[in-house]
Amino acid sequence: MLPALIIFDFDGVIADSEAIANQLLADYLTSIGTPTTLEDSMRLFMGKRFEDTKLKIVEWTGRPFPEDFENAYRATSRVVMRRDVGPIRGIKTFLEQHQDIARCVASSSSLEWLDHCVEKFGFRHHFGSNLFSATAVKHGKPAPDIFFHAAEKMRVEPSRSLVIEDSPTGILGAKAAGMTAVGFLAGSHIRDGHRERLLAAGADHIMVDYNDLERWLASFKP
Repeated sequence: MLPALIIFDFDGVIADSEAIANQLLADYLTSIGTPTTLEDSMRLFMGKRFEDTKLKIVEWTGRPFPEDFENAYRATSRVVMRRDVGPIRGIKTFLEQHQDIARCVASSSSLEWLDHCVEKFGFRHHFGSNLFSATAVKHGKPAPDIFFHAAEKMRVEPSRSLVIEDSPTGILGAKAAGMTAVGFLAGSHIRDGHRERLLAAGADHIMVDYNDLERWLASFKP
């Protein structure tokens, strides 16, 4: 059965931003005395809200949260991300092919970032105002709050919702909400072993790109 609603994560699913964002974070943490690789950053922080990332940074560094971190990191990342981030390959065609299925975004990123990218990519007519940020709910991913929130706003039962996620954190949240979870491997940040991490988190299916996802959805059509 085709889903009644497709819930897209954003970074790494719509915007090809995870490699850039996590490299910036790894570089900053290294510069303040905690050597951190891109792989470390993705393993520890990917898919989390910024507030939850800050708690994880304290755990990772073993030191109090740096007072100037948020301003310094955001100042740099805002310029680089807005300049360099583009859409995931194939997303535009996929959205155009499935205009008959309701869709929304459920992301750990801020609404400001979601709005910026949707405008930049020319996707406003695909999503309208159906952009939901986990900053608006009590608990971020891997809690299911943002997925329940999105389904409620879209007036669709969770069990009839399909979630497309690139992080184990997001897969855990989608499954906790009782939704079908697709682990997505199309972003430039994907490395060896990522498929296995998504499956370990509970992904129901793995798709390597939007062509793969399109073929799978087509199998449900009469």
